[in-house]
Parts: sequence; C-alpha cells; structure tokens
Amino acid sequence: MFPEWTWIVGLMIGAAIGSFLNVVIYRMPRLLSLGSPKHSFCPSCKHQLGLADLVPLFSWLFSKGRCQHCGLKVPSRYFWVELVNGSLWAAIWYRYFCADPTGSEWVLAIFYLLATAALVAIIFIDGEHFIIPDEINAFLLFLGIGLAIYSHNWNHCLTGYLMGWGVIFGIAFFGRIAFGKDAMGHGDIKMMRGVGALLGPIMTVIDVGIAVVTGLVFGLLFIAIQSVKDSKAAAAKVALGEDLTKPETESEDEYEPEPIKDLLILGLTYLVCLDIAAIWFPKLYSRMGYPVEDVSVEDDEWEPSLTTIPFGPYLAIGAIVCMLMRTELLNYATNVLKALNGS
Repeated sequence: MFPEWTWIVGLMIGAAIGSFLNVVIYRMPRLLSLGSPKHSFCPSCKHQLGLADLVPLFSWLFSKGRCQHCGLKVPSRYFWVELVNGSLWAAIWYRYFCADPTGSEWVLAIFYLLATAALVAIIFIDGEHFIIPDEINAFLLFLGIGLAIYSHNWNHCLTGYLMGWGVIFGIAFFGRIAFGKDAMGHGDIKMMRGVGALLGPIMTVIDVGIAVVTGLVFGLLFIAIQSVKDSKAAAAKVALGEDLTKPETESEDEYEPEPIKDLLILGLTYLVCLDIAAIWFPKLYSRMGYPVEDVSVEDDEWEPSLTTIPFGPYLAIGAIVCMLMRTELLNYATNVLKALNGS
C-alpha cells in the first residue's frame, strides 16, 4: 500500500501521539481535565510549555531531561512514552501498510494503531499507579464495536467480549474464593472486555497466556531487585547502628479483601457496561450502594507491598503482541486446534 520507507511516517505520527499520551498519563490519575489547562505544562513549576518544548523525542533529549524554565528534572517517562508509542506505530505501519501487498487490512490497522496508543497509556498508568481509568477502557470497547460495525462480524466481537470479561473475572472471582485474597483488579476486567471485543476469542486467550508468562518473569525480576535494595538498606542501617527491629511507621490496618458478594455484583455490572454509563452518570453506582470515591493519586496514601504487581501492563503487552503478530498467532492456534481434534 505504501513504500517500505514510510514506516518513518508511522514513527513520527506515533511519537506525536505519544506526546498527547503523556498528557493523558499525567492528568487522568490526578483527576485533571485533558482540555483544561489547554496547554501542556512542566510537572514541577507548572510553567506553560512552548513549541520548542513540545517536539516529540528531541525536546527531552536536547534539554537533557530538564525544564528550560525551572531547571528541574523532567521524568524520563515523557521520552519513553513517545519512543515506545512511535516504535509500535512504526511496526504496525510497516506490517499492515508496507508489508501487506494487497493493502486489504488498512482499516484494521487504523483500529490497531488507536488501540495500541490506549494500551501504552494503560501500561504506564497502571504500572505506576495501579489503576486503569474507565475512560480508556471505554475507548477500547468502542474500538471493538467500531471494528464490528465495519467488518459486520458481530460474532467475533461478542465472543471476544465475553471471553475477555469471563477469563479475567473468573480469575478474580475464583481466586478470591480459593485464596481469600484479591486476585485481580477491576480495571483489568474492564480492559479485557474491550480488548476481547477487538481481538476476538482466540487472540484474547493468547493475550492472557502471554500476559501470564511475561508477568511471571518480570514479577520475579522486580521482586528480586527490590529484595536486593531492601537488603542493602538494612545493611546500611546496621552500619549506622540503627535498630532494625524498631518499626519506621505505625502499623497499618490489617488487609481486608473485597467481599465476594461485592465482587460478584460489580463484575456483573461490568458485563452489562454499567461502568461506562457511570462515566456520564457518576451517581449510578452510589444509588446501587457502591459509592465511587474519585481520589487523585497525589492524595492517595495507599502504598503497594513488595508482592503487589499490576497485571494490566502485561495484558496490554500481550494485546499489542497479538496485533503485531496476528497472522502468525492465528495460524499457530489453528494448527494446535487441528492437532488436538485429530488426536
């Protein structure tokens, strides 16, 4: 459809979209409007940024990661979001716009590009704050419905929707019963509902499989790194003669998992998309007896434990892999199913 070199165009557009994603990643967890203030600002001094500060990738590099107005460091996340989204858009652009000789899947590619941007935002928000904004989850579902309208394949959308919701809610519900702990976040259930509608049932199962493997590997890695840091901190305290048996802070209230009844009721509301309706009608859950407290991450005093690992980023990574390798993974899954039926 396009010459091979045009993947650079995908990179540039993706990086520019990544600049907007940085606004989403910063403002949504802090309950700030995406449109007000209208212009981007420094996260430290709040000074409005000019055009020279808003060039994707290069502004952060040329400023050496510092605000040109206050001189304080600007998190490297701003650069990485632009680079990651730009690279993924370049890869999808090349795969569907350049490598496909028929050019028959260019509409699918557009849906995948938009979904990838949403998933990148989820990776960075959930990875840092352990939340997934309902607006992003709703956007993913709308993409799945939009693709079904275009392709006239509602079976693909509906079965994927049910599979995405069912697998993650099943893990959350039965994990809560079996282990007496919260096994999955509510945002993950909502996210996979939309991802499933977009990818279909087979790719949704593959997505979850990829997420489990990557989550296990990186989870163990992060725990090992944190354990080493804690050991070094403890050794430093011993060297300074501090008492390690003395608690640094007051003991927190004992952890109480979510009641099974509440998990079941809320999970069913996600199945019928009441959470999406609640975006426009915020009092909906309050009237059901489940008031939603919107708290900015800057006011939230909750601290994750060493073993608290968000699963959303790994589900998002799995979904991106499924979109990039759609043909290969579908062929592999088809061959596996044929082999199983043959045996």
